[in-house]
Amino acid sequence: MTLGVTATEAGVRLAVRVQPRASKNEVAGVYGMALKIRLQAPPVDGAANAALLSFLANLLGVSRRSVRIISGDSSRNKVVEVDGVTAQRIHQLAEK
Repeated sequence: MTLGVTATEAGVRLAVRVQPRASKNEVAGVYGMALKIRLQAPPVDGAANAALLSFLANLLGVSRRSVRIISGDSSRNKVVEVDGVTAQRIHQLAEK
């Protein structure tokens, strides 16, 4: 299992695969090289993106503004940047 995580000056950049309209918000393992995340929010008016950012911030214990979508705004496949987190922490999430 190889996860697409790259260290940046402030934290990490990672590939995320989002599954909207799930029964609960959760990390669902790995999809290809991306961290798969299920979200209850629908993919309408940015609701899933907002839910993704809040979910990751809470999960990683960082502020909401430390998490940004770099690419894939309207796609299930996204690249997210998180400040104040190590690549090791992201790998730990994927293993749960």
